[in-house]
Amino acid sequence: MDLRQLRQFVAVAETLSFRRAAERLCMAQPPLSVAIRKLEVEIGVALFDRASRGVRLTAAGHAAYEVAGKCLRNAEELASAARAAANGESGRLRIGFVGSVTFGLMPRFVRAFGERYPNVKLELSEATNAEAVVAVDGGTLDIAFVRVPTMRPPAVKFQHIESDVFCIALPAGHRLAGRKSLRLVDLAEEPFVGYAPSRAGGLHAAVTQLLQRAGVSPTVVQEGVQVQTLIGLVESGLGLALVPAVSAAHAPSGVAFRPISDLPRDAVIGIALAHHGTDESVVARRFRDVVAEENRATGSLGGATSLTTP
Repeated sequence: MDLRQLRQFVAVAETLSFRRAAERLCMAQPPLSVAIRKLEVEIGVALFDRASRGVRLTAAGHAAYEVAGKCLRNAEELASAARAAANGESGRLRIGFVGSVTFGLMPRFVRAFGERYPNVKLELSEATNAEAVVAVDGGTLDIAFVRVPTMRPPAVKFQHIESDVFCIALPAGHRLAGRKSLRLVDLAEEPFVGYAPSRAGGLHAAVTQLLQRAGVSPTVVQEGVQVQTLIGLVESGLGLALVPAVSAAHAPSGVAFRPISDLPRDAVIGIALAHHGTDESVVARRFRDVVAEENRATGSLGGATSLTTP
């Protein structure tokens, strides 16, 4: 028994006429009659009463008609589901993210993607830069929001989505908070909150390089992994920190953010989407396309974040 036989049976059951059913199916009547006979032999019961006044469904035929209709509808749904998955319009998307993109950036892209592809199930997982990059490389994440610059395996590619610069975060009541801008050398005599070393590089490597270029060696009193962790340590009064300027938009009132007047022009950081370069799913590529379209619409990518000072 196959779908062709079921369609032929349903056509006869709905028209109660082999002639009209054959016309609907664009076939000759004799082959249709033979096909229905073969189906009845295969099932082992008569599906139709054939009389001179017309064709009627038997009790078995009525029961078979209900099931046949469901089978044909399921077959259509199966085909639609397969096509949707192949086109990246359904399925599952596993997204990793670093904590600092949970405000503003990631929600905007996730919302836009969800509106366009409501049948894709999103699975979000917070991770460090290193964890996210490794997971994308290993295939346990489809895509990830990560901070750049950062090291990456050869198979992982980056799609840059936001440019930013470092600023100095300090307690709101700190003696330097009254200045409109600060210099990197101002960190030399202050307790400093830094980023924990990571095998993926990331902010720790970027801060280290920036301070070395400025000839500044601050006293590191505490380290953290995520940007929000450092901001919390700054708010606790443990020291000053270098953080992405975009963090100021979603920071607690107990922390002040000041631009760096002597920041090198090439000291640019940012956010990128990490994705697999050779084994990327269609749905992941759809997500990257939505992100690119959103950035083009808002003009988000390219300029470093500006930091206003009260």
